Amino acid sequence: TNLFGRGMDIERVNIVFNYDMPEDSDTYLHRVARAGRFGTKGLAITFVSDETDAKILNEVQDRFDVNIPELPEEIDISSYIEGR
Repeated sequence: TNLFGRGMDIERVNIVFNYDMPEDSDTYLHRVARAGRFGTKGLAITFVSDETDAKILNEVQDRFDVNIPELPEEIDISSYIEGR
């Protein structure tokens, strides 16, 4: 959600889940930018549930010239959790 989408700088937030796709690429950027701040590695997982979500994801990839891969079956989250 957009609850922490903007203006929140919380140290040690390394993983962000987007349970719903933001309405535009700016909001997407602000949401995923919560992960990996303060020099740490971050992971953002976004659930894409329909064609509208897929369209927005494609717009994000085009706008920021990035490739956002599908979630692999296994993730080693230890690289995203430091000092715990």
